Amino acid sequence: MSFKSTVIRHQIMVEGLLSLEQQINDLVDKVENTLADGNKVLFFGNGGSASDAQHLAAEFVVRYYNQRAPLAAIALTTDTSILTAHGNDYSFDTIFDRQIQALAKPGDIAIGLSTSGNSANVINGLITAKNSGCWTCAFTGKSGGKLLDSADSCIQVPTDETARVQEGHIIIGHWLCEALDQRVS
Repeated sequence: MSFKSTVIRHQIMVEGLLSLEQQINDLVDKVENTLADGNKVLFFGNGGSASDAQHLAAEFVVRYYNQRAPLAAIALTTDTSILTAHGNDYSFDTIFDRQIQALAKPGDIAIGLSTSGNSANVINGLITAKNSGCWTCAFTGKSGGKLLDSADSCIQVPTDETARVQEGHIIIGHWLCEALDQRVS
């Protein structure tokens, strides 16, 4: 594949994000209200999506652009001792559940990232979060996979190409951070 081909596929995906504007603006409102109520956002995913979860939690807690108070967020993908102990003692399919049970409280938001929408541990994590009183959101690819029916909201990047889906997730995450920077002092 040529560089030009990659850029064109990226551009098509980015233009497709415009169809998600209302859903993303609704997410911004939901996160803003959740944080104002003293609650937090929990991010999680696997592989590149785990990295995106960590990236977004860091933008919330440290800062995006503006100097502002930290925003309450946690990436459930960062504690290797918890992840490996749970994976060893229980199951990789429930690797986020225990952390959600320990850390989530009613009124929090859980955002699970999965390019396919079919990651068992993300599905289970969002179900556990919902059962814990959290509002849940999935960032997925075009089909939404099983997360389409598991999350309260499913933001589906309009492509099936994994790399483009991941790029879409971080664009949406950055827009969320940028909008919160404008609203939160």
